[in-house]
Amino acid sequence: MQAAASGANARSEPATKSVAPSAAKAKRIGVARRMVGAAHRAARQFGLDPLLVLAVISVESRFNPIAESVMGAKGLMQIIPKYHRAKLDEYGGEEAVLDPDNNIMLGARILQEYIYRTGTLEAGLQFYNGALRDSSAQYAQKVMAERLRLEEVMRAGPRPRPTVTALNTKGS
Repeated sequence: MQAAASGANARSEPATKSVAPSAAKAKRIGVARRMVGAAHRAARQFGLDPLLVLAVISVESRFNPIAESVMGAKGLMQIIPKYHRAKLDEYGGEEAVLDPDNNIMLGARILQEYIYRTGTLEAGLQFYNGALRDSSAQYAQKVMAERLRLEEVMRAGPRPRPTVTALNTKGS
């Protein structure tokens, strides 16, 4: 009886392993959709381009919701809590900075305020990064290049998955 039970477990184990990557991928896709949705909502609320918000997230944290810098910047949009305590209180306190939805909403709000204060998108981005005095505007250029890359990816749409036939004919 023991052998039969372990044989059944051995047969079911590969099936479980093959589902795991799909489940992990589905979770990553769900998280990505949530971030994109939050970026669109925040952009709409604060009059920003959603791709700009996503570009800032990409440059600041590489889409890591728990990213933290040596300067104390936290979350997707790398917000430094000590500079934005009053705003964070509106979202439930300092812990809100690590909630992806709150972080994106707050980051978009801060970015919009900086653009308004400085008068230009470039200067607003530089201010957001704490590099307003950088006359070369490297940060703003990096964000805008990432925005352009995201736009190109969006235009291209999903890539077709390679098929076994396509892989076999590649070497011919």
